[in-house]
Amino acid sequence: MKATMMYGAGDVRVENVPDPVLKDPADAIVRTVRACVCGSDLHPYHTLPESGTGRPMGHELIAVVEEVGADVVTVKPGDFVIAPFAYQDNTCVFCREGVQTSCLQGGFYGSPEVGGLQAELARIPLADGSLVRVPGVDPGEASDELLASLLTLSDVYLTGYHAAHVGQAGPGMTVTVIGDGAVGLSAVLASRQMGAERIILMGRHRVRTDLGVEWGATDVVAERGQEGIDKVLDLTNGQGSHIVLEAVGHMPAYEQACGVVRPGGIISRVGVPQYEDAPIGFGSLFGKNARLGGGPAPVRNYLEPAIEQVLAGEINPGRVFDRTVALDDIASAYAAMDERVALKVMVTV
Repeated sequence: MKATMMYGAGDVRVENVPDPVLKDPADAIVRTVRACVCGSDLHPYHTLPESGTGRPMGHELIAVVEEVGADVVTVKPGDFVIAPFAYQDNTCVFCREGVQTSCLQGGFYGSPEVGGLQAELARIPLADGSLVRVPGVDPGEASDELLASLLTLSDVYLTGYHAAHVGQAGPGMTVTVIGDGAVGLSAVLASRQMGAERIILMGRHRVRTDLGVEWGATDVVAERGQEGIDKVLDLTNGQGSHIVLEAVGHMPAYEQACGVVRPGGIISRVGVPQYEDAPIGFGSLFGKNARLGGGPAPVRNYLEPAIEQVLAGEINPGRVFDRTVALDDIASAYAAMDERVALKVMVTV
């Protein structure tokens, strides 16, 4: 089969590799319908050391089940499924508490042992906990729009949802979203779904922020750094934002979040941090009685209700995809997202 491998920063290749096989009775093999490139895939695209051994890439997938292990009972060959970006048993103590990305038996795609999901076929460990069937949809007959929205439920939309959920977005609240990438825009949409009264989107790419406004942003702040902080404070009568959703992962975005969060407010981070030491002292969080939350989104915890929303036409998060490429051309998808000429790229197989 064809699969995406990364051999170093900027070196993305599609190679022929052996088809995956069942290694455990709890495994399933799926055939990809759609995959995509994630903003977090750009981190190794910038920094991965050169190696003679390629790293399997991809963690977002909708697919059809090809084969299941003897212990799998919730899905069967022919089922159309969504695979969350992490695999989990969905039965351990942390899964039961809604933190499936900390599953005691789970893990993440992209290792040589598990493989990546930017491929024609994939092995899904712990299939009963890691695959969710999409009822009543034939992927061969479904519209591209529907497939795109279902694909966002494997990661990007529900990561934005997680940010808003942890931040406790709701009626009467002012939410500031930092970052106009696909996750930031998804956080805008989710905050509006939760009833947030005011949503300030900090971003400077007009095409993206225009979509953010369509999805519920009431204000757009293009300025960054202290200038951006001052603008948000001005918009909120100097009080700051009840909730700040940080969807970037770089220190300047975190510093902006500390600057705009209201006393007693919460910063919810879902941008994968590219730093280890975040200020939490008197001048950043402590003095404001501000809280810090967030982390890898437990997509599995939110998936079934989100599928219902998409199928009912209540949300259309697939609009974050503004380009589609074939698997053979996936290197161009990485380049387009890196150069910011594409917001998020869907991959056909």
